Amino acid sequence: MISNTSQAFVWIWLPGHLDPVVAGKISFIAGKYHFVYGRTYLEREHSIPMSPIELPLEDETFEPEGINEIHSCLRDAAPDAWGRRVIGYQYSNLNPNELDYMLLSGSNRIGALDFQQSSTDYKVRESSLPQLRDLLKAAQLIAAGKPLPPELDYTLLHGTSVGGARPKALMSENRTQYIAKFSLSTDHYNIVKAEYVAMKLAKIAGIDVADVQLEQSLGKDILLISRFDRIARNDFFERHLMLSGLSLLKLHEMEARYASYQKLAELIRYQFSSPLNSLHELFKRIVFNILIGNTDDHARNHAAFWDGTALSLTPAYDICPQARTGQIASQAMNLEGKQGNHSTLVNALSICHDYKREETEAKEIINTLIAVINDHWLKICQDADRSKTEREHLWKNAVLNPYCFEGWQPKAWG
Repeated sequence: MISNTSQAFVWIWLPGHLDPVVAGKISFIAGKYHFVYGRTYLEREHSIPMSPIELPLEDETFEPEGINEIHSCLRDAAPDAWGRRVIGYQYSNLNPNELDYMLLSGSNRIGALDFQQSSTDYKVRESSLPQLRDLLKAAQLIAAGKPLPPELDYTLLHGTSVGGARPKALMSENRTQYIAKFSLSTDHYNIVKAEYVAMKLAKIAGIDVADVQLEQSLGKDILLISRFDRIARNDFFERHLMLSGLSLLKLHEMEARYASYQKLAELIRYQFSSPLNSLHELFKRIVFNILIGNTDDHARNHAAFWDGTALSLTPAYDICPQARTGQIASQAMNLEGKQGNHSTLVNALSICHDYKREETEAKEIINTLIAVINDHWLKICQDADRSKTEREHLWKNAVLNPYCFEGWQPKAWG
């Protein structure tokens, strides 16, 4: 059994910079991962805190709070369930700790951080660009628990640094970087196409959402999501630092049930740039999630850009209708409305004032979103080549489920 890593160095791409610099060191001490900024970084003219919530730019050793073993802002840049599965597949003789996961995953991770064993010598992991078909083959074999042929070994790293539970990988094409999500034979419905349709409808509804497109390879559907944390410049990709809703609320994965839209809204009011616009946008996303049946809106599926001065909402992502067997549903992140966390329009309306929307405005927003889904559902499904069976699997089940209209007065919105 290989020994676990006890320390690692955090490298950061500062806003507008081509090359990363060392920000500090993570050390495993007495069961927790402590962090300290480097002296050179603290003295650097343009250095920024990695999180204004957890790691202010101060000369001290930071210990994670509560049940957190590692600061959530650092955990944001570590691989999630799929990446950990890939690493476990490749390093079967290692029982990885958090630092192992960070150092064994790819360098092109979400946001603007990376992790290295050295404080002076930065080495890129995953330099080659794999073909889409190779990424898909590797994902299918790993998901099935089958051995990977040697010619596909190099594709492994391209999925390790991305969050989420489903198979995915990173790729680049025509000066745009993408997250590729794959469909699997074990899916109970075509999740890739369902997410594509939901994201397209959100865009039509005026929600700030990541751009998506559908591709096919080896007879399988692949969803390509444009990365909004990468901006192409003349000769490089600028990396944007991001913080998940979970890290903004300083919560551990096991405390996700304590995350709420109300707490996020309070943070927006006091610590975000353009708080009014952000609150308006967040309310629209809440209503759309309820109508489209996206009950997987947990705190990691919300995020903010951090440029060292201000926080701002990232475009929405991971909006996907969740098939249900019953009618009653609730959102993953608490609404704290008059009906608690239930996924109803009445409940959403009861909290509109917290997002600086008058009741009349909120009803107009709800009316518009319902109309967009009704008017464009079939066309977007056809564009995605969804069969009638696939459409009917979600329509009035997840999408515009009758439960979300319970207690709602149609005359109130038109």
